Amino acid sequence: MRELKKYPNRRLYDLTDSKYVTVEDVRRMITKGDSIHVIDSKDSADITRSVLLQILTEQEAEGHEPVLTNRAIEQIIRFYGHNAGNIVSRYIEQSILTFLDYQDQFRKRVREMSDLNPFNIMRQTMERTFGEPRRKQEKDTNESS
Repeated sequence: MRELKKYPNRRLYDLTDSKYVTVEDVRRMITKGDSIHVIDSKDSADITRSVLLQILTEQEAEGHEPVLTNRAIEQIIRFYGHNAGNIVSRYIEQSILTFLDYQDQFRKRVREMSDLNPFNIMRQTMERTFGEPRRKQEKDTNESS
């Protein structure tokens, strides 16, 4: 978990590495797999969510395809103040984690399938079929010399 502090001048300080960072640096940290925790320097309030939302907004402003559609955001806004909000939050989080798990499984299977490349299978078959007798024949020839 990366600990960050945000100052009134909007600068972010990485307490973990003891250096100032940009929002882009924070985005790269998250992309690498780091989690962050951001506190306000004035009152030590947790402002992690606002920094994360800022990163989302900037990604879309740079032309990246939005992950959340307007309709999805509207629905999320409607859940605030309702008992279902907490349930929906956990459901969305679990859905994303399940998606990532399936994605990892898919990548693993693709790697396994690439190991089953028909040319590799053919080569192994040819080596088993013709490679052994040839090696044995060469060995017999060398021994008789």
